[in-house]
This record gives sequence, C-alpha cells and structure tokens, in this order.
Amino acid sequence: MKIERKKISAQVLDQLKEMIKDGRFTANKPMPSENELAKLFGVSRAPVREALSVLSASGIIESRQGGRSFVKEVNMADMLGSLAIEYISVEQVFELLEMRMVMETQAAAIAALRRDEDDLEKMKEALDQFEITLTNPEAVGDQADVTFHKHLIAATKNRFMIQVMENIDYLYRKAIAFSLKKNVGLPAKREQVYQEHRSIYAAIKEQDEERAAKAMRVHLENVANKLKVNEGERKKVPCDH
Repeated sequence: MKIERKKISAQVLDQLKEMIKDGRFTANKPMPSENELAKLFGVSRAPVREALSVLSASGIIESRQGGRSFVKEVNMADMLGSLAIEYISVEQVFELLEMRMVMETQAAAIAALRRDEDDLEKMKEALDQFEITLTNPEAVGDQADVTFHKHLIAATKNRFMIQVMENIDYLYRKAIAFSLKKNVGLPAKREQVYQEHRSIYAAIKEQDEERAAKAMRVHLENVANKLKVNEGERKKVPCDH
C-alpha cells in the first residue's frame, strides 16, 4: 500500500486542531501571529496562512481588527472531528475558479438565449434569499450563491454542463463558502457580490448574451482578485483568452 506524504499546510492544520482541542488556544483570546506560528512549527508563513484559512472557512476561528485570529466559542469537538473531510486547499479553490471562468462565462451567455420563465423565477428566488443575508452581518450567503449559479447552469439546458455541476457539487459549495467567508463583517463587499449577481440576472432576463458573459466574467475576476489579495501566492487568473 502506498503511503502518501501530507503537504505541510495539512500537517500544520492537524497540529492547530490538536492545540485547539487541548485548550492551548482558548475561545476569545488572540492566537499567536502567523510569524509566531511559523517559528513554532519550523515552517514558512505560507502553509500557516493556508491552515488558518481552512480553520476560518470552517467557522472554527475568526479574524478580528488588527488581523489577529481568535478561536470562536463553539462546540469544537463536533466541528474538529469532521474538519478533515472538509479540508480544501487554496490551490484547489483557485483551480476550481479557473474552471468556472471557462465554463460559467459561456454558460451565462447560453442561459441568456435559452432561459425560460421558470429559470428566471428560480434565479430571482435565489437572489432574494441572497439579499436577505445582507441584513445579517454574520451570515455567509453561500447557500443562496450556490443555488443561483446552479439555476443559471440549469438554464443552459445543456446536460453535460448540468452534470459537471452535479459532479463537483461538494467542492463547489465549499469553495464558494471559503470565498464568501472573507466578506463576513464587510458590508460593502457583501453588497458588491450581491450586485454582481443582479447584473448577471438582469442580462440573462433581457437575453443579452454578451452582457451576461461579461457580467459573469467581472464577478469571477473579482472573486479571483479578492482571494489573491488574501493569499498572495498564486499567479493572476487569466482574464483574456
């Protein structure tokens, strides 16, 4: 049987999980900085940052003013037990985003040509749910976001696109949650994401395929740029093909 080596960030994640379980980092008290954790584990800041991003996306820690991370006051035993199967590397998030840039930009254009009233109603319902989350500063809005994009793909009437979306459903949901969690507590950013979805919907409703494709590309480029600012490790996602 082949034994695979864990990447460094996954090893750091395991260590942080154990330290939180053991009470080394307690709720509502600042954790060591990225530099301090890097020295503690004998690694660079990059894998520490990635491990902290996973804990943040999973709702175990949160960033507060000053950039320090704090353990949230939740049932750690339950959350940490399931975290291993929810682990998503930053690399996976970017790779999925690259695929989305290719598929969903064209899907928006096709949906603009093929959508029917039922498709529009379902996308509008998802948008309405998304808007509701804007009134709750702690809400992530990932469920409404995913639902909107799934209904958009369904509006293409392309069975292969629809099947691809079903096949990557789990990773897709986790990646969107990973991205949207970075907007929690930032109302202007949350409003921007909502307005980007409204622009996509409006273009599809008006059957303007070029504008729908452009609106989707703008949305996904903004997602990529936001992640690049936070991670600072990946090269720019190509905007032109």
